Amino acid sequence: MWKHTGQQRPSFADQPGPGQESVWDYPRPPALVSSDAVVEVRSGSLCLASSNACLRVLETASPPTYYIPAQDVEWSRLVQTTGSSYCEWKGEATYWALASDPEAGGVAWSYASPNERFAAIEGCISFYPSRVDCRVNSEQVKPQPGAFYGGWVTQGVTGPFKGEPGTGHW
Repeated sequence: MWKHTGQQRPSFADQPGPGQESVWDYPRPPALVSSDAVVEVRSGSLCLASSNACLRVLETASPPTYYIPAQDVEWSRLVQTTGSSYCEWKGEATYWALASDPEAGGVAWSYASPNERFAAIEGCISFYPSRVDCRVNSEQVKPQPGAFYGGWVTQGVTGPFKGEPGTGHW
């Protein structure tokens, strides 16, 4: 469970209930926190990844993003795609598609050489819950709103979340 950093949660933020975290209590720049939750990612009947040793990136206004260690990923089921993006905190991202359907587009991303502060996610991968079935402790994850974002919305987090209508200025 993330502990409040002392920043003032805005008045429009949802009030977290017992066992919940507000994404408005997450810091900026983001924090990197270990998680022992059971994380599973599937495409249909195929397991893409399964781990209980993930890292969560916690950033103000966004649901957590789970990064799965390389040894817990079925890399033979993924292929690197063209294109990249740049995160001011983590560095240059590489995108991954399903090996069975590479033309369908990216389902995951990773950082081959992350910035020093996020060195622990080197070799890890995160998946888009809007494109594959992602679960945390058996709960099916809902995707963060917005086509670009990859946050994992579970019952354990409250928003509102970056990417929802009217949040373009966040």
